[in-house]
Amino acid sequence: MTKSFKRLFIILVLIFLYAPILILILYSFTSSTTIGAIRGFSLQNYVTLFTTPELRNMIIGTLLLAVGSAAIATLLGTLGAIGSFYSSRRLGIVYNSLNQVPVINADVVTGFSLCILLVEVLFIDKDTFIPLVAGHVVLCAPFVYLSVIPKLKQMDSYIYEAALDLGATPFRALRRVVLPQIASGIISGFALAITLSLDDYFIATYTKPSTFDTISTYVVNATKGSQTSIKTALWALCAVIFVAVVLVVTVSNLRSAKKEETEEHAV
Repeated sequence: MTKSFKRLFIILVLIFLYAPILILILYSFTSSTTIGAIRGFSLQNYVTLFTTPELRNMIIGTLLLAVGSAAIATLLGTLGAIGSFYSSRRLGIVYNSLNQVPVINADVVTGFSLCILLVEVLFIDKDTFIPLVAGHVVLCAPFVYLSVIPKLKQMDSYIYEAALDLGATPFRALRRVVLPQIASGIISGFALAITLSLDDYFIATYTKPSTFDTISTYVVNATKGSQTSIKTALWALCAVIFVAVVLVVTVSNLRSAKKEETEEHAV
């Protein structure tokens, strides 16, 4: 009975998580304008998604923002993690505590405070995209830090000093010894930063230029509008994002499994 209950519970959780997404994907291939009645097979939503300049520019702009801000956040988060790891114990505790604040803090507070600081205090024009990029970097960098720190703790703490003793410069030791050891954490942090940037709504709302929309802000605004074709095209966008995520996760898991199998055979 216990095993059956566990299996039933897992099945119910999976249905709760994935059924709404699968229903949305199903309706993206129909000509229905509302959820509730299927009117027939159609690819018009996907045609609208990829041929409407407004939608295409919004998707491209969001992806560029996500990759760019994730790259900056990965650099800062990795450097911060390395600096914290090689600092004294007290400073390491302080850095870890300070890094927790943006993680726990509500996004709406972060976005509003950044808007006040950059636009009202430093007089940076929002049309320059600087507040938006800065907001996403502040959002993502702490999570990169959290992805890199465990890899540093798993690494032999004396390997860097050994490289210095053998004649390597600090930068060369960092590049040739430390970074390869923590590469998986850096990649994970970069991927997580991209996901956070794509998913963000509150920070983008407060810091974005008035003429620019991310996927999150565009979806929220479009659901309040009256353009039915745009609303249904967003169903197709959700389907594309979901399929892309599934493919990335599947490929990543297959590569990890293959790597583990290779290491086991090597041993």
